[in-house]
Amino acid sequence: MAEPVIQSQEEREKSKRVSALAELWPFLRPYKAMLVAALLALILTATISLILPIAVRRVVDGFGASNGEILDSYFLGALAIAGLLALGTGLRYYLVTRLGERVVADIRKAVFARMISMSPAFFENIMTGEVLSRITTDTTLILSVIGSSVSVALRNVLIFVGGLVLMLFTSAKLTLLVLLIVPAVIVPIIILGRRLRVLSRENQDWIAASSGSASESLLSVQTVQAFSQEDNTRRDFARVTENSFESAKKRIGTRAVMTVIVIALIFSGVVGVLWIGARDVRAGDMSVGELVQFLIYAIMVAGSVAALSEIWGELQRAAGATERLVELLNADDEVADPASPAVLKRPVAGEIAFEHVSFNYPSRPDQAALRDVSFTVSPGETVALVGPSGAGKSTIIQLLERFYDPQSGRISIDGVALADLHRSDFRREIALVPQDPVIFAASARDNIGFGRPGATEDEIIAAARAAAAHDFLSALPKGYDTYVGERGLMLSGGQKQRIAIARAILRDAPILLLDEATSALDAESELEVQRAVEAMAAERTTLIVAHRLATVKKADRILVFDNGQIVAEGTHDTLVAQDGLYARLARLQFTAGIAAA
Repeated sequence: MAEPVIQSQEEREKSKRVSALAELWPFLRPYKAMLVAALLALILTATISLILPIAVRRVVDGFGASNGEILDSYFLGALAIAGLLALGTGLRYYLVTRLGERVVADIRKAVFARMISMSPAFFENIMTGEVLSRITTDTTLILSVIGSSVSVALRNVLIFVGGLVLMLFTSAKLTLLVLLIVPAVIVPIIILGRRLRVLSRENQDWIAASSGSASESLLSVQTVQAFSQEDNTRRDFARVTENSFESAKKRIGTRAVMTVIVIALIFSGVVGVLWIGARDVRAGDMSVGELVQFLIYAIMVAGSVAALSEIWGELQRAAGATERLVELLNADDEVADPASPAVLKRPVAGEIAFEHVSFNYPSRPDQAALRDVSFTVSPGETVALVGPSGAGKSTIIQLLERFYDPQSGRISIDGVALADLHRSDFRREIALVPQDPVIFAASARDNIGFGRPGATEDEIIAAARAAAAHDFLSALPKGYDTYVGERGLMLSGGQKQRIAIARAILRDAPILLLDEATSALDAESELEVQRAVEAMAAERTTLIVAHRLATVKKADRILVFDNGQIVAEGTHDTLVAQDGLYARLARLQFTAGIAAA
């Protein structure tokens, strides 16, 4: 199992700041009207909250009034204020929560849209499970901030400032005594807040690592079970998960300590100040109502400070989550579309040219996959690529789809360099059957139809017949509508390949790429599919990668690869006569086949 990339404490301390939340503004900007409405509702509720203690003071002092009507009016006024507070709070909750859900949905869509267009080189350095964790776990943290924490924080800031001002008007003496407590409260918030920021980022990193570990293992569950590695896999996942828990425990402990210190200091100070206030009431320097009003404001201010100390931790966690998501949105892709792309002329003829192409995979920079490779495939020509494993055959397919860019050389279609085209422009003209066919968790019909959305029922069935898939698909419990499971779990390897071939046939593109397309087929199915492929290739430019030489004997031309270079070229008969690498491979395969028979 790969270890997660956990940043050092110095890196986290340097990079994680609550100001990172400003990166969310581009997602908030389209909803400024809703944001303003929520802010107005927030100001309304905070203002009403600050008015309520004044009404309470009048009620308390009104108990001594001889006029009962005046006392009744005070109670009615207090009820009216409470009703407005309830209405404003409900409106604020609706607007803020809806805004949070809308923004987070946009962030998830933006991150996914960015990730789905990234080249395979990007995913060599990050686990898919970690990306999914960022899209789910990190966006959930942001939702809690936009939909709750920021609103609550702003409300508490308003109550803190307004409460202090009104406390000062109520009793300047008691207010100044309260302010003496503020430095003692702020210091632990700053010191422990820094520690909390570091632990929050570390915790999120371990959560992502845990998600990545689980995703990798579950996607490979058959291999894990086949090699009896369940216990080791459980231990690996448990170790990463326990590390996540230990990190969370440190974060929770730090936040708990900070909360204890802040609340203890605040309320101890408030009690001391109220003791002095009670003495003033006895001395006649202030009324009971004024003391009650000051008490309510003091509790509101103290509560707002305590709430802000807790929300600060949430904001720091969300800041870390925001930076992680922004990292994905701003991630550099080694393969990028040009700012002003060229356009292929239609109809596409399908000429393919490699000119002095050399390439190293990013994860293996010191090992050349291709070395100065040059060849041209004419429109409508079928060319086979053969050679031992690791010779560079599948790399040709990867580069032709522009999943990677070569370090040197030029690759073109109809004379236009791939690097000058938008990737979606030329990929529409290519049908690919990969070595490891991808089957989606959907119906068989949907999997074939993925090749050309909008294809008719007859076209899907015709493609399945051509790929020798119609008979087994018709025999499934619900025919073409049968759900085939995640990654085609309900299908055999050969059935998956036939669906992938049917998908490519349905695409009906001028360039056909077959990467070991018949390797999982039995002899009878391979013969049927080979006939379909030959019929399809007759009008298309076709590249066939194969280890089984029987599938390439009828190719117009065969390129023999070894150690990243083309070492021979010609027809099957010509290459056999040369008695080189191809002839040795042919003797091994055909001799082994006769012996097996």
